[in-house]
Amino acid sequence: MKKLPPIQKIHEAYSAIADNRIVMGEHSAKVASSDYKKVYKVTWDGNLYTSNDNGSYWQGYAGYPMIAVLMLQEKLPLNRNVADNFKGINWTELNAKHKADYEKAVGEVIDGLQEKGADTGEINVEINNVYEKIKSLNIETKRSSTPPPKSS
Repeated sequence: MKKLPPIQKIHEAYSAIADNRIVMGEHSAKVASSDYKKVYKVTWDGNLYTSNDNGSYWQGYAGYPMIAVLMLQEKLPLNRNVADNFKGINWTELNAKHKADYEKAVGEVIDGLQEKGADTGEINVEINNVYEKIKSLNIETKRSSTPPPKSS
C-alpha cells in the first residue's frame, strides 16, 4: 500500500465483521455503513483492490470496508473475540460527533469497553498486530471509479 490508513479504521472493520454487514462475492463485496444508510463496494482482481468508501476514494488509503474484506479473505489477521467487542457501534454518528477525529471516537469506545470490563490490553495488542500486517501487505489499492454513495 502506498498510503497507510489511520489505525482506527481497524476498529471500524471489526465492527463491520461483528455486525455481519459484509456480503462477499467472487471478486467484490458489499459493505453496509454502521448506520446502514450507505453500501460501499470493494472489488479485487489479484492484488489490486478498489473501494468507494470515503477513505479509499478521497484520501487514498484502505478504508474500513477494504480492511474488513482483507480480514475475511485471511490476508489480515481476524480475532473474532476482539471483533465481538465492536458489535453495534454507530461509527458514522461517533465520527460526526468527534468531527472526524478518529482517535477521539475510538477513545470513547475503548473507555466504554473498559467500563464493561473488556480486556482492552488484548484489544490494543490485536489492533497493533493487524496494523503491522497492513504495513507489510503486498497489495495495490486505488479508488473506485464509482464515487461514494449518498446517504439513503
